[in-house]
Amino acid sequence: MYVLDTNVLIHDPNALLNFEEHDVIIPMTVLEELDNLKSGKQAVAADCRQAIRNIDKLLGDASPRDIEKGVPIVRGKKAQPLGALSILMSTDYQGNHGLPEHLNDNKIINTLAALQNRHKSRDIILVSKDINMRLKARGFGVEAQDYHNDMLLDDIDLLPKGYKEFPNSFWDTIEKVETIQREGITEHILRREGDLAKLTINEFVIDEQGFVGKVSDLSDNQIVIRDLHQHDLMNEEVWGLVPRDIYQAIALNLLLDPDIHLVNLTGSAGSGKTILALAACIEMTVASKIYKRIIATRSTQGLDEDIGFLPGTEAEKMEPWLGAIVDNLEALHEDDENMTASVDYILSKVPLHFKSMNYIRGRSFQHSLIIIDESQNLTPHQIKTIITRAGNGSKVICLGNLAQIDTPYLSALSSGLTYMTERFKTFRHGGHIHLQGVPRSVLAEYAEANL
Repeated sequence: MYVLDTNVLIHDPNALLNFEEHDVIIPMTVLEELDNLKSGKQAVAADCRQAIRNIDKLLGDASPRDIEKGVPIVRGKKAQPLGALSILMSTDYQGNHGLPEHLNDNKIINTLAALQNRHKSRDIILVSKDINMRLKARGFGVEAQDYHNDMLLDDIDLLPKGYKEFPNSFWDTIEKVETIQREGITEHILRREGDLAKLTINEFVIDEQGFVGKVSDLSDNQIVIRDLHQHDLMNEEVWGLVPRDIYQAIALNLLLDPDIHLVNLTGSAGSGKTILALAACIEMTVASKIYKRIIATRSTQGLDEDIGFLPGTEAEKMEPWLGAIVDNLEALHEDDENMTASVDYILSKVPLHFKSMNYIRGRSFQHSLIIIDESQNLTPHQIKTIITRAGNGSKVICLGNLAQIDTPYLSALSSGLTYMTERFKTFRHGGHIHLQGVPRSVLAEYAEANL
């Protein structure tokens, strides 16, 4: 029996369907918490409403006796029922050391302990995203686990970087190659074996001799690597910005590629994620006019709340949250004679819109560049909600640092950015680059090494 905590249903409203043949139990206290959180325009309220609708759909018109006993979970019209869903009434724990019930968490743990006493032959497991809740449950003698269904990796180090680095020369590992040149493009057709078997579409190959290649096509037996000249990549100027290392150069290659519709950039603070994305976006809207506008948004706890009723437009209220965008816009024009005037001019000319996540839901952006800053703070469900807003001819750019997650109940493994990077690694029109740290100043370099 898996007993779900409220935060699991908020994290993934479809979690009820992900326990296969096992029984799923929703405590009455969890339903009450969902009811208290369901009102409003915040993302958490929408997730609560979705979870409540899913529970109602699965229970259907079952009688109270059936609900207490367990209603078979039907996942499709022709699918056989698998597992059962039931609602657990709060029960007083009859043991010697019940937890004080002034907290909802304690009520749930006491109810589980009572359930455990009634069903001693069955495994009863609390599923919660709250680490402290799990610790309390274990301390009280109730088994507890994290929700693992949307964790596609066991170790964050297994997350692909978007490139494979070879010591010395890449060609030392190759026995046979067929090279084709057409329309100024050089492609190498290789057998897909050894290290090459692990490469995915749009992944890069880098070696110490200066070779840079990009996987442009692959099959079960062959892989096609497009030859990219390192000199051209390193000297690619985008809105006055030149890459400082090869990792920034290949990131710019993905950002500027019109056939790539999703780019995930990860890396530590100062690695250049935001400034690369912003420079590429301005280049593609102002200079080449491939896209019509830039939509910038981000997620923090504050943004999941109402943006407020003080005077000001949505953009003016969002500007403090998206200060990194403005800071990097200033950095792109710091050599101008009057930086402030240049930034004001660009903001007036560039169709750059700051949007709150709360008001993106239900919209569709056509021919737009959508920048999602701090996307490591999004759940997989939330990031899916935003990415599905991308209409015809739009491109989504997700930026984030997986070592800096500020949202409760999220870890690097359960972050939406991790989920998207792993799930989309075989997407022909997607790419991911993990940027290496570029020291921003002597102070930052010293702090990184000594603090």
